[in-house]
Amino acid sequence: MRVDRFLSNLPRFNRQQVRLLLVERRVRIDGQIVNDPRAHVREFSRVEVDDEVLQAGRPARYFMLHKPPGCVSATRDPQHRTVLDLLDEPDKDDLHIAGRLDFNTTGLMLITNDGSWSRRLTQPQTKLPKIYYVETEQTITAEYAVTFAQGLYFAFEDLTTQPAELTLLGPTSARLSIVEGRYHQVKRMFGHFNNKVLRLHRERMGPLVLDAHLEPGGYRALGAEEICLI
Repeated sequence: MRVDRFLSNLPRFNRQQVRLLLVERRVRIDGQIVNDPRAHVREFSRVEVDDEVLQAGRPARYFMLHKPPGCVSATRDPQHRTVLDLLDEPDKDDLHIAGRLDFNTTGLMLITNDGSWSRRLTQPQTKLPKIYYVETEQTITAEYAVTFAQGLYFAFEDLTTQPAELTLLGPTSARLSIVEGRYHQVKRMFGHFNNKVLRLHRERMGPLVLDAHLEPGGYRALGAEEICLI
């Protein structure tokens, strides 16, 4: 939100007062004096006028986790262990999952408290690829790649999937790149050929690749460079 709008939304300031505050350089965002009304106030910004804090701000947090099988992609569940149960972090209730995985699907999960960041990561409009390693019950033929590239019609949602890229790795293994995250999408795509998915593992989301040193259930904080990639 623009800083002039942020301040004008407070009952104590009208528009004229906001203009004066900015011109007189009495407004700080994250410790920096601002006089441009177009300067952005974000969810995690600290906003001050003179020595008074109007928004305290809070630290943005970003984690990469290697999801093990038998774990629910949820913040809480009455029956099963959740991915948040794997985190030894304070204030876990503030965190949410950016891109869920099925109960027995493994691999890269990203967890954050930054809603704008997670939306950029998961929205189909951004077309960030999600890369999966897939093992199936029956042979995967070249026909799969052609069909996936054209898109598959899902009657339940009444939509056709975005083009996906399939690379064959072996008779029953492949790497699949999709830009969506429909309900059980990968399993349903292979189900079009009546081929059951036996193993599904997410290796990558956009430019972020699962850390090879992370054991299943392990996690780490993302670095500043990784965060800025999204």
